[in-house]
Parts: sequence; C-alpha cells; structure tokens
Amino acid sequence: MKRTETKYVAMDPCRCVACWKCVDQCPRNVIGKAGFLWHRHVAFENADGCIGCGKCVKTCPNGVFFRPDEADPVRRESRSVLFRMERLQPLAFLASAVTGIGLHVAGHGAGHELWHNWGVAHVLASLLWLLSAGIHLRRHGDWYKKLVLRGIAKKEWATLVLSAVFPAVTVTGIVLLCCVDGPDSAAGLWHYQLGILLLLFSLFHAFRRR
Repeated sequence: MKRTETKYVAMDPCRCVACWKCVDQCPRNVIGKAGFLWHRHVAFENADGCIGCGKCVKTCPNGVFFRPDEADPVRRESRSVLFRMERLQPLAFLASAVTGIGLHVAGHGAGHELWHNWGVAHVLASLLWLLSAGIHLRRHGDWYKKLVLRGIAKKEWATLVLSAVFPAVTVTGIVLLCCVDGPDSAAGLWHYQLGILLLLFSLFHAFRRR
C-alpha cells in the first residue's frame, strides 16, 4: 500500500517533479513511483521498511521530504487537498478532450439539444481540468524560473510549446463561453484545432516522461 508518511519521514507529493533521485538513493527500497500519465510522483511503497537514514531528505532538490514533527498541520492539510485535486488532472483532461470532440461532431448535423448537452459537459470537464492543470503548473513553477536563467534545452521544446498552447485554448474557450452563441463559429474552429494540438502535445509530454 502506497503512503505519504513513515515513522521517520513524511513527504509532500505536490512538490515532486518525478526526477526519481530519491528512488535511486533509498537503501531499503522504501520509495517507489506512482501516478498516471503526466501526474507522476513518488510514494512510500514499503513505509514499514524505513530506517530514518534521511537520504531522501538530503537528495531531493525540491524539498519533497521532511521530518513529520517539522510540518505545519495547516500547511500539510492544504497540500493534501491540492494533491488530491491535481490527481484528477488526467481524467479531467480526457473528459475535456472527449466532450470537446463530441461537441464538435454534434455541431455538424445533430440537433441543438444534443449539441447543447455536449457543450455543458465540455464546459464542466474543462473547468475541472483547468483547475487541476493550474495546480500542476504551480507545482512546476521553479522549472519556468530556471528556464529564464539558463535557456531552453533541446528536450524542453515540447513542454514549452505545450505551455504556450494551453493558455491559447483557455482564452478561446472563454471567448466561446462568453461571446459566441451556436456552432460553426470561427472562434469555435480555432478552439477545436488548438484543443487537438494540445491533446497531441499533452500525450507526447506524458509518455516522454515515462
């Protein structure tokens, strides 16, 4: 059973960027990998085997691990809530993609009621995905700060493109929701095409990290 705390060490999975350095350094194989698609983080797979050596605390560059008595209870609960919300991201993203494609198809010949139902489902799924994606981006804020200082590495171009397409999809979606009534609009087509591009880059981003 995967846990976030042992007798000697606790972790904040929201800070994990899946570098897996702690997994390699743990002498008792206490730490393992968890996650689905791009929602990836460490977890204690063998919490009872922890001997409190502290190698994970020293190795992690992002402060994921800490001593249980050092944690602020309010901050720990807040991080736990954010962590649970971020775990919804893959499912929310897939729901947003499926309902978006369904909405596009329904706009070509289906009745208005069916198109409207797809639209409501897409808006709800997209709002949930937007919330969880925002938490995910916040967790990787240090990556963007370092990007400004050291420049872009070859393997980071896909992530950078994904980061640019994401707000474009969000903005066109808000425009559609607030200003456009009915299918087959130019804004709707832009939103759909950008959404497909976001889907492809997101899947590439997810499986490239495996």
